[in-house]
Amino acid sequence: MFVSGINGSDRSFDAVLIGAGIMSSTLAVLLHELEPQMNILIVERLNGAALESSSAMNNAGTGHGANCELNYTPMLADGSVAIDKALKINSAFERSLEFWASLTEMGRISPNDFLNILPHISFVWKENDIAFLKQRYLRMVAEEAFSGMELTEDYSEIKDWMPIVMDGRNPFSKVAATRIKRGTDIDFGALTKTYLKLLKESDSVQVKFSTEVKTLRKDSKGVWELFLQEDSKSFSVEAPFVFIGAGGGSLSLLQESKIPEANSYGGFPVSGQWLICEDSELIEKHNAKVYGNSLVGAPPMSVPHLDTRWIEGRKALLFGPFAGFNTKFLKYGSRLDLFRSIQIQNIGTMLQVGVENLDLIQYLVDQLRQNDQDRIDSLRSFLPKARNKDWKLSIAGQRVQIIKRTSNGGTLKMGTEVVSSSDGSLAALLGASPGASIAITIMLEVLRSCWSERMSTEEWQSKLKKLLPSYGKDMNEDKPLLLKVRDRTNQLIGFP
Repeated sequence: MFVSGINGSDRSFDAVLIGAGIMSSTLAVLLHELEPQMNILIVERLNGAALESSSAMNNAGTGHGANCELNYTPMLADGSVAIDKALKINSAFERSLEFWASLTEMGRISPNDFLNILPHISFVWKENDIAFLKQRYLRMVAEEAFSGMELTEDYSEIKDWMPIVMDGRNPFSKVAATRIKRGTDIDFGALTKTYLKLLKESDSVQVKFSTEVKTLRKDSKGVWELFLQEDSKSFSVEAPFVFIGAGGGSLSLLQESKIPEANSYGGFPVSGQWLICEDSELIEKHNAKVYGNSLVGAPPMSVPHLDTRWIEGRKALLFGPFAGFNTKFLKYGSRLDLFRSIQIQNIGTMLQVGVENLDLIQYLVDQLRQNDQDRIDSLRSFLPKARNKDWKLSIAGQRVQIIKRTSNGGTLKMGTEVVSSSDGSLAALLGASPGASIAITIMLEVLRSCWSERMSTEEWQSKLKKLLPSYGKDMNEDKPLLLKVRDRTNQLIGFP
């Protein structure tokens, strides 16, 4: 039973979603498809959608399927390569593709608005990295999810794959690369706007921009009251369910909620920077996402990549990321964000994590010391003939890495995590990559945690299976299912 307009008031909603980025918009589309009459409010502090982490300039744009990201397949102490995380991420991204295929089939969206197909390549040039890549390939190609992966150490073949990367490189040098042709670049900002355009066609979904959630509290009846600020106007809204999908701002709002589950968390902000190519001829010559390996001692977030990207419909070429540090939790946030997040409950955990991650601190210090020439020198490891005049530095988005208190002490987590209240009335998403790529899987987790009663009904189960034909099944354990899902997705989305 939903509560559209409690006591006839237009300030009451069935669900309030904070943040107009890829996460809130994904959840809103799912809820609207499952319950079209559900009264939903999306609140965004900025004057438009997807201006923070979902923006094409603030997001890597890689459809993270673990095809080329070497940090998802670490080498273990015994010398073997672990691919469990890669399989999990690949399956989750396949589910996102499946969802977009269904919406395309229903005539709701067009993949051409946000998705481009191009190869994902891993490229290395040091002996130990070449040995690692070959071992990784052997482990991954044995799985159906990665059976299309190619490996080569042939200079000429790699030059065919990525000519500008090999141009000027010693043809007798040792190099190796893997490639999966079924890769994607995704403009998650454009996808977010596509979702919101779809939702605005309904009278049951409202989006309010330039509106900030100042605080929130739950009353004795279990209903959340959110206090909002729109310019000089203050007002409040009510809802039995709240989702906090505010990117780097989620931690602060989660702490404002006062739910006990929030006490285990802290956050560490890391800013990003890209080198952007301004030479149109160079941009046209490169058609791939090329990922390398992190330097020894560098954190997983530092994996360098040379990316073909589409930003607002225009092809671009970016290299990075380069890390920076400030105390903001959002690109358009406050320098007090980090200090405001430090509380009695999490200060010990944060200090412990700081002591145990001195390599991360050293990495950030080294990154902050870099000048323009240092960054161009890093680029030349990928692009030997890179010219200073062809590249400019651009500030990307802010990320807040999760710091979590566990039974083993404080832990710095590099992925994404859903934090839900025990009664299911509130959920928040913390963390960064590969979040946007696996948004469907993450939002299904939110639905299972917070809408468990409705999720068990025949009505919702039937609708979910229409949107996600593989729902409830494990594609990694069912080869025929994976092939069937991919065949359907390929036809509907337009993969070769």
